Amino acid sequence: MNFNHLSRRDFLTRASLAAGALALPRIGSAAPSIPLGKAEHCVFIWLGGGMSQIDTFDAKPTKGDGKKQPGCYYDIIDTAIPDAKFSEHLPQLAKMADRLIPIRSVNHNVIDEHAAATNRMHTGRLPSGSVVYPSIGSIVAHERKSAADGVPAYIVMGYPSATRGPGFLGPKAGYVYLTDTASGPAGLTRAPGITEDRAARRQGLLSTVREDYLGRIGDAAPRDYDEAIAEGFRLQGGDFMKAFNLAEEPDSLRALYGDEFGQRCLLSRRLIQRGVRFMEVGFNLNFVNGAGWDSHNAAQRELHVLIRGLDHVVATLITDLENHKLLDKTLIVIASEFGRPAHFDSGGGRGHHGKSFSVILAGGGLRTGQCIGTTDDLAMNVVADPVSVPDLFATILATMGVNPHKSIMDGERPIPLTDKGNPVEKLFI
Repeated sequence: MNFNHLSRRDFLTRASLAAGALALPRIGSAAPSIPLGKAEHCVFIWLGGGMSQIDTFDAKPTKGDGKKQPGCYYDIIDTAIPDAKFSEHLPQLAKMADRLIPIRSVNHNVIDEHAAATNRMHTGRLPSGSVVYPSIGSIVAHERKSAADGVPAYIVMGYPSATRGPGFLGPKAGYVYLTDTASGPAGLTRAPGITEDRAARRQGLLSTVREDYLGRIGDAAPRDYDEAIAEGFRLQGGDFMKAFNLAEEPDSLRALYGDEFGQRCLLSRRLIQRGVRFMEVGFNLNFVNGAGWDSHNAAQRELHVLIRGLDHVVATLITDLENHKLLDKTLIVIASEFGRPAHFDSGGGRGHHGKSFSVILAGGGLRTGQCIGTTDDLAMNVVADPVSVPDLFATILATMGVNPHKSIMDGERPIPLTDKGNPVEKLFI
């Protein structure tokens, strides 16, 4: 072959074919088996700010003083998992740790910027200049759809953001969001004074305009958004909006769930019963304590209030799902953008730490009652069984019955669902 006379196009074509041939599996070799679970729903509890692993689910005996001595800020307690220790402010979850899987060795290298770390923990990837990656919620919505007609596949109980969005998957894999459990999604609530007849006339006018416009364009994007608008109208008139009437629940149960975070978790159970596939539940939407889980400076001294609230509400949710025979069908994920170091800053708080932090799984039909990953004496470095963010995403997808090695198309470009992630096999076997 005379390479001197190859055109640039010929060279690139032959090179790509050669690369493709090298990527093919060898004859007789089997593709690696992917463990797949049977969970039908996911509740993704988001602790905005960065939960301190050493003060919660990876508590260590070394006691810190809030000044110069690094270590756990609280006393530690035994759990239902042998040799696993939690903070003293997690007594309910410690007793039911046999339903949990603390993954203590999650890690990434984004620590200086909350937004960038939040994006990493929602999309599983670094940002790209050429691809807008979808969030984990949108991936599940795209792959599994809703579990019933007349409900969305993906709901965010928090503020909208591109990080939580569908990326290149488009609006069909997007989310419905709400910030108030009592009123439900604002975009689906009819304004006071708009009667059925008036709403019907408005929809008729909109339909005329839509048909005229869509008949004159060939771009797929407006059509996708048009379908999303039509879906919104369908949600307004169906059984879906009744899920937000929490008054249907016993007063005793609503009181047990407690504060607004608790009411969001109660709502997540009602949405599961109606067929919503993936729900993100924000812990503290407006940072009513001033910092959320971002425990710099004086925020560290009040961290126990958040930990106790998380303990009580998640324990209530787990018990409620068990009582409705839904826990094995529902994967609960407790995550934040990064962890915190064992040492304290000049104000007595903790900075950011991405080298090792904890993500908690519960239910989902997994082999619960075990810890994944080991960290050092200050929960600062992974000692054994590291779990990358892509591995975490692969585990969530596999639990939901989705092959994490599958590729989806961004135009003509195949994009793997995860960035070379592999599920944690011992959770399935």
